[in-house]
Amino acid sequence: MNEMREDSMARHKKFTTHHLRALLRPWLINLALLLVSFLMLYPIFSTVLLSVKEQGDVRRKPPILMPCDTAEAQFDPRACRFSGEGYERIFLPQPADDALLGLRITGRIFTQYLPNTLLYATTAAILVTVFSGMAAYVFSRYHFRGRQVLLVGIIALAGVPLLTMLLALYQMNIGLRRALPGYDERLFMIITYVGFDLPFAIWIAKGFFDTIPRELEEAAQIDGASPFGSLVRIVAPLAAPGLASILLLSYVNVWNEFIANYLLMSRAELRGAMYGVYDYIAQSLTSYNALAAACILVMLPVIVVFLFTRNIFFRAMVEGALKG
Repeated sequence: MNEMREDSMARHKKFTTHHLRALLRPWLINLALLLVSFLMLYPIFSTVLLSVKEQGDVRRKPPILMPCDTAEAQFDPRACRFSGEGYERIFLPQPADDALLGLRITGRIFTQYLPNTLLYATTAAILVTVFSGMAAYVFSRYHFRGRQVLLVGIIALAGVPLLTMLLALYQMNIGLRRALPGYDERLFMIITYVGFDLPFAIWIAKGFFDTIPRELEEAAQIDGASPFGSLVRIVAPLAAPGLASILLLSYVNVWNEFIANYLLMSRAELRGAMYGVYDYIAQSLTSYNALAAACILVMLPVIVVFLFTRNIFFRAMVEGALKG
């Protein structure tokens, strides 16, 4: 009788422990995710708050996170002091009768550096996606002499840092400026970005093409589709997740790149947004709210593009899985 009671108690204790673990596991996982999210988002949140603080609150010692304190209370929501003077210094609005709302934005980050980076990132990302998709399809579907050597050479190039090639690229850029009248350095910058991102993008795209069965193309060609038609109608939609990820990665890489754009461009007006932040640091060592506003302005387009591309990525992935 005692043995049966002890066995029943042991089973009850085991069940209780298992039930408690199952109950606590999702809470612990969510707590860990919240902690990681907080650590990642806090710098951005702090930068946003810094960008809307008044200059007096920025220089306070010891610093405060929220400028909502009073002489009577450390935090009073009704006493929060937020200002847009940092963004005003970045946008530099000037009265203009022919402009929208009677104001024209004259800040160089908005009028020069951001448009340059938008041109470089968009053009390079599209070209990298197209060229890597074509090259990866050939490597995935056709076997030819020297194929493995080319693949090994491509992955070897993907491991070469861009910094080690800057001297050669700089000399090439100088030679082209001297040899070609009307030469545009922006074209050279785009080609540099494409060449740097293309090797790794080819391997990513090849991995997606390898997972698509060839029988789907063969079935489409039996039904009367041409090889190009089967590629466009069958293979490309299934490989869309990989191509979307290549587009996103290339766009973000070019947007965040600084050193090559700074060293290769001979004129400041052709440089990108990262140089704009760097240039503004030298001019505004004491205007931390304006510097924070510049950082927010530079990071915002990347966040927007990422959110839109993320939706396209997951939608294409689900459609590819259903079609596969």
